[in-house]
Order: sequence, then structure tokens, then C-alpha cells
Amino acid sequence: MKKLIKDATIINEGLKFQGSVLIEGEKIERIFPHTIPGDFDLKETEIIDAKDLLLIPGVIDDQVHFREPGLTHKGEISTESKAAVAGGITTYMEMPNTNPQTTTQEALQKKYDRAAQVSAANYSFYMGTTNDNLNEVLKTDPKNVCGIKIFMGSSTGNMLVDDKNTLSEIFKNAPTLIATHCEDEATILKNTDIAKARYGENVPISRHAHIRSDEACYISSSKAVNLASKFDTRLHVLHLTSAKEMSLFRPGKVSDKNITAEVCVHHLWFDERDYIKYGTRIKWNPSVKCQKDKEALWEALLSDKIDVIATDHAPHTLEEKNNTYFKAPSGGPLVQHSLVAMLEMVKKGFIPVEKVIQKMCHAPADLFRIDKRGYIREGYFADLVLIDPNKSWIVSPENILFKCGWSPFEGTEFSHKIHATFINGEEVYKNDKVSDSIFGKRVSFLI
Repeated sequence: MKKLIKDATIINEGLKFQGSVLIEGEKIERIFPHTIPGDFDLKETEIIDAKDLLLIPGVIDDQVHFREPGLTHKGEISTESKAAVAGGITTYMEMPNTNPQTTTQEALQKKYDRAAQVSAANYSFYMGTTNDNLNEVLKTDPKNVCGIKIFMGSSTGNMLVDDKNTLSEIFKNAPTLIATHCEDEATILKNTDIAKARYGENVPISRHAHIRSDEACYISSSKAVNLASKFDTRLHVLHLTSAKEMSLFRPGKVSDKNITAEVCVHHLWFDERDYIKYGTRIKWNPSVKCQKDKEALWEALLSDKIDVIATDHAPHTLEEKNNTYFKAPSGGPLVQHSLVAMLEMVKKGFIPVEKVIQKMCHAPADLFRIDKRGYIREGYFADLVLIDPNKSWIVSPENILFKCGWSPFEGTEFSHKIHATFINGEEVYKNDKVSDSIFGKRVSFLI
């Protein structure tokens, strides 16, 4: 049966207008701006009344950690993808620092096989790099894999790639886009020694921004940009955090760039002052930095120096997080709340709603060259989200879907609520319930 999402406020490709969208099977068949022609046959069509609701393309999150395999006490592909669709995310790209690490083509395929069985959202997985797996990396198929991930700074999983020759060979020969985590290890170690000399093992969480400093980020990001420029590599620098790094990027359309940039929701929302209230719950790598850095990120986002908004969703248990500075892991769960958090920023006047849709839906599709997703267009997959812009709600443990059971947004009141999420034309989420029988698909890429 066809589905007609009727009389929604559609936000798509810089426009906001009243209209309806007809879905047949997995794809969008027709878009009706304003009114539906009176002679249009709606027999055997399910009508979904979207009056007073917003309709947007599904969010594409290019950086998540769903913790499977090997770290499933923190999260699983099943649980975290359900939280994602509840948050309006219809496609995600997952990282390789699992256990075992995703550093062979065999390990990569096992993730795809698992996702096909349990993922509520569409998916892709990055191929991971080490100092000695170049041959495996070069086998990566650019039509079916979102990219190659390089940790140019240590983080969860200890996948640091710091051999100069290896880095050069990867950048020179990469068959697809390279995505980098950029922090300079030597600078971090030096700053850690300084903090330990002053505080011993009782380093306050407020020092995190100084240990994982703007200088550490800039040294590493500039190295990645220089390598990409030298070898004409498609480079995507993940989770930027500092004003200093913004000089490395230029404004413009994603499709015109070989070097692109991402910012995460938490670095736009929190700053160094929030460590007092949230403590290690907002310990991330790279770190949440000072107010001037947050302001620079906003400026770069609005001027199109920064291309994509993502989450770096990285759950840990509360038991793990509620620890001393050196023992508490970095990362936090975000996919269920990233879109509504950005819509709250729209309400506060930080950013136009059309720009949010550009950065969370259109730009990731363009940047990764995803086939027929990221837009409301006839012939595209019907990955769609209905949002109630007038339904306030408060984040609490009772409505959190992450397996870890907590969120840095607990107690926050949001003014927008996800009403329904469609994956490949099927309604996977509605009225706070996620279907157990609808699964996403592996996305493909244009080369």
C-alpha cells in the first residue's frame, strides 16, 4: 500500500513550504507542493495526517560508536540504532574501535552481516587503520564502505597511527575518503605530565580542556590537512573543537571540497564552564573547550567552513563514567537527542532551521556521495522524519533508549519531539515506540 504524508511543513533544500509526500515501496514517488490535485487517485493509499508537523529528510550521522562487537555492556547495534531512529537518525556510519578492532576486511564484513540482522537504521561501517594493516585498508571497496578511519590521536581502543611512512602511504593510496581523529599525542602527554606534577592522580576534570588542548588538536589537524593537500586525498576531519583549527578550512559547498570538516552537537552545546555541573559525563576526546572556542565553531558552521553536524555517539556505563579523571573513559551517548538539541538552538536563534537540515541531512549525503539519500526528492529512498514543533518534553531515565541508560541531556527540556521516523518507506518509530520487525539497509556510495 502507498503512503501519503499529508499537509506537512516540509523543510528541504533551503526551502520551507506546506506540502505532501507520496511513498511507494522504499522510495518517494511524488512531492506535492501546497495542495494535492483534486483528480489524483488516492485509492489504496494510507493517509498520514501531518498537519502542524515538520517533515525533513532523515538525519545522517557520520560518526557513531555502537560498541559491537566486544563492548556490548555499553551498547549494541540493536539498542543504539533504535535510539538513533527515535532521534530522527535514519543512517549512521560506525567506527572501528571495537573488540576485535575492525582492521581486516573479514572483521568489517562481520559488522555488516550483524547490522543486516538487527539494525533499525540504515548503516555503513568504517575500515580501521593501524601502523601495519595497509594491505587490508587498500582492499576497501568505495562503493560499499563509507570511508577509512585514522586515529591520529589516541582514544578508546588504542588504534593510534603515528608512523609517518604509514600515514603517507594511506593518504597517497586511499581508495576512498579518509576520516581522522586529530590530536597530537606528544602534546597530550606533555600536558598530562604538567597536570600530574601539580595535582598528582587527583587531576580535576576541568583540566581536560588544557590536557587535550587546542594546540594538540591544531598540530594534528594541520598534519592531516597537509597530507591530504600533498596527495589530493578526500579528507574529512572529525569532531573539531578549537578556534585555532578553523584557519585550516575554507567556506563553500561540500561538493566543491576535497577537505571537509565536522562538528559535534556536544561541542556546540557545552563549554569549559559546564565541567563544574556535569563532571566526567562531558569528558570527550577531543575535549569540550572554552567559550571562545565554542563561539568560533558556531561562526565556522554558519559560514560553511564546517560542513557537517554529527554526534560521536560513544556510550559508557555510568559506573565507568563516575570515576576519577584518569579512570573515567571519554565519550557519551547522543544519537537520541542530537536533532532535538539542534532544533532547540534554532528556537534560541543560533541557527536557521534550514541550515540544521543542510548540515545534518544534505551535507553528509553529498560529502560521502551516498546514493539517493539525504534529500526529499522523487526517486530517493523514503528516509523521512516527522517532528512536532510544539510538544515539549524532558529527558529522563524513563525515556532514554541507550543501553547505558543515561544522557548528558538528562533534565533538559526540549521544545521539539520526534513524532515518527521512516526507514526506506517503513514507519520504524512512532509515538515513543520502535518497531522490532523493521530493519535498515546497507547504504551504497557513488564513485
